[in-house]
Amino acid sequence: MINLYSTQIESLSIHKIGNKSRNENVLLSESPYALNDELTALLKEYFFKPFREKEENYFQFTNEVDLEFNPLFKIATEIFENPAAAHEKSKRIASLLYEQSQHPHIKSGELYVTYLENVSIDNEKVSALGIFKSELKHDFLQFEENGSTIDLLLQQGVNLNKLDKGCLIFNHKKEEGYKILSVDSNRYDTKYWLEHFLDVSAFADENFYTKKYMKFCQDFAKDVVLPAEDKKEEVMFMNRAVNHFAKNDTFEESAFLNEVIDNPDLIPEFKNYKMEKAPKYQIEDLTEFPIANTAVSAARKKIKNVINLDTNIQIKMDFINPESAEKFVEKGWDEEKQMYYYLVYFNKEQKD
Repeated sequence: MINLYSTQIESLSIHKIGNKSRNENVLLSESPYALNDELTALLKEYFFKPFREKEENYFQFTNEVDLEFNPLFKIATEIFENPAAAHEKSKRIASLLYEQSQHPHIKSGELYVTYLENVSIDNEKVSALGIFKSELKHDFLQFEENGSTIDLLLQQGVNLNKLDKGCLIFNHKKEEGYKILSVDSNRYDTKYWLEHFLDVSAFADENFYTKKYMKFCQDFAKDVVLPAEDKKEEVMFMNRAVNHFAKNDTFEESAFLNEVIDNPDLIPEFKNYKMEKAPKYQIEDLTEFPIANTAVSAARKKIKNVINLDTNIQIKMDFINPESAEKFVEKGWDEEKQMYYYLVYFNKEQKD
């Protein structure tokens, strides 16, 4: 979890990045930008808002040979060790981004490099490096008094309500390649920012493992439980799985299988499915890990708990109280109508 409420922008460097394939130049500022309180408040909202609204999917610097060969990892380390050199190092960051700005679709724009203090992550106060880019320009009207009339001036500028690209590199978990958050609103070239410039991979922590394993369970329910049983059992399997994750601090696979899978015949099916599909979810050898509550909450919102019937009726299961569906919903077959039915027991209808 991150908290940027008390974060301070200690330095800001602004550079202009053109598209190299179109022979556009890179403009490097000679000195850092002098901030005032009003501008700092606006920029903090512009820079940080997307990270407060976005699910926290962490990345880490990577390199096939060694982390030291990742240029941005090396620059970030140098800045963290000597914050006074942040502006000079920001020029190297700008040059790196310029070298990657060769795809015809990549737009020119302004690059902002900030050194940040008092950033809270995983309940620790650390420094951070913020790298942001504005690309899209928007029309806006400016008004100018001219005697007894008002002139309209059409100008272009950056919309402070939408950051185009950005990342926060936290001075945290250096040995693993630092923890990094990234946003990219304009995905016309998805490899440009994450792969070519940052050169990062997913950070393998409890959030990553919880999310990946729950997605694996969701696909198992769809691919195996649904064909073997029915839609109700698919929903109930995920219902039990979510609640198992929600009430435990640590995941242990054998305990999970014993509690979540009702039909013993499906346990070997689960193990075979994992053996076949695990590389896709990066959970090959994963049988035990700490559970991230934030990932469970996010997954709960995405998992469908509704049975849609071809008679235009929906039955919604409760993920908070799964025992209700187990006790009070029965499925059967009506010989006379030649149709399936669900029988739902209740004492009284709830008022809205």
